[in-house]
Amino acid sequence: MIDLKLLRTDPEAIRASQRARGENADLVDQALAADVAQREALAQFEELRARQKSLGKEVAAAKGEEKAALLAETKDLAGQVKAASAAAGEADALKNDLLYRIPNVVEGAPTGGEEDYIVIKEVGGRPTFEGAGFEPLPHWEMGEKLKAVDTERGAKVSGARFYFLTGNGARLELALLNCAMDLAVKHGFIPMITPTLVKPEIMRGTGFLGAHSDEIYRLERDDQYLVGTSEVALAGYFEDEILDLSDGPIRFAGWSACYRREAGAGGRDVRGIIRVHQFHKVEMFSYCPPSMAAEEHQRLLAMEEEMLAKVELPYRVIDTAAGDLGTSAARKFDCEAWLPVQQRYLELTSTSNCSTFQARRLGIRERTEAGDTQTVATLNGTLATTRWLVAMFENLQLPDGSLRVPKALQPYIGGLEILK
Repeated sequence: MIDLKLLRTDPEAIRASQRARGENADLVDQALAADVAQREALAQFEELRARQKSLGKEVAAAKGEEKAALLAETKDLAGQVKAASAAAGEADALKNDLLYRIPNVVEGAPTGGEEDYIVIKEVGGRPTFEGAGFEPLPHWEMGEKLKAVDTERGAKVSGARFYFLTGNGARLELALLNCAMDLAVKHGFIPMITPTLVKPEIMRGTGFLGAHSDEIYRLERDDQYLVGTSEVALAGYFEDEILDLSDGPIRFAGWSACYRREAGAGGRDVRGIIRVHQFHKVEMFSYCPPSMAAEEHQRLLAMEEEMLAKVELPYRVIDTAAGDLGTSAARKFDCEAWLPVQQRYLELTSTSNCSTFQARRLGIRERTEAGDTQTVATLNGTLATTRWLVAMFENLQLPDGSLRVPKALQPYIGGLEILK
């Protein structure tokens, strides 16, 4: 939820954010009007309620005809108070509905849509297999050749966009995720294995039940949602709590299965394991004071790059445009690996600064040095996920169809240097 104080004091900043995202700026004016109406309705209710309390004392002290007249007024006033209370409640519900529909205020992201990102840097360039003496295979063929991925039986058992990781594939994913978790622990993150089912208020609080709610699996009978990232559970971990951040940010690394419907994906990336309904991921999550959020964002990005270096993948970092940000993100950086066979970049990780947006919805605050409280900032970033196997299959393959194991992962896979 956006900051109500900002809405009242600088609505143009929120309008500008809406325009940068390609969203409706009129929503800001609707929220402003609803805020005024809610305050007026609340004031009317409080005025009538105060009169009702005062009248009660007058009735107790009155006698005869005066008391009868006051009792009649009391009866009439009770109806007015009830109506004013209902009006104030309706006005508050309308205001909150409008506030929940406004995405987070953009902070420094480029204006535009999906194609308007800014490339910050490229690392490792765009390697090719020219002169290598063999024709490289796309990741789906490598997965089959290594007997690492079985999409055919995945579809037989569960339907389209499901798969089995088998043998080398299963071992490689476990090596990748364990390496990522060890890196997170080295940097002071608390390892967490999180629930993958959450309540509606937690899913809504993190901002995932807005424009992209059709991406989420819902269990209607239980009124619960399957998460698409452990960010959701980690964001809800401290719901309605006051944190002590005097020793610095609280940082978690969540390991979970993740589920996405991939609604609207159409015919994109139907081969292999790029756009799938289930995968595993290690996700970083940080609670910090708002003043530290930008610095913390750079810290998460640096860790993602450190992990990419361990897996020896060429990549670039992009500053995502405002129109391509999720509802909760004020700014987001993506790390995209180069796929030499497909001759394109593929997003492997992203890290988002959600400023105080999620924490305000979830009621998460910190105690300041002055003794009062303020809403904290939340940030998240992917440290490893199943999709990384795609880039590894395409970049690390050898002429005989085997796969070179990055040195950093070898201790996690029994010391193997080559997967055959």
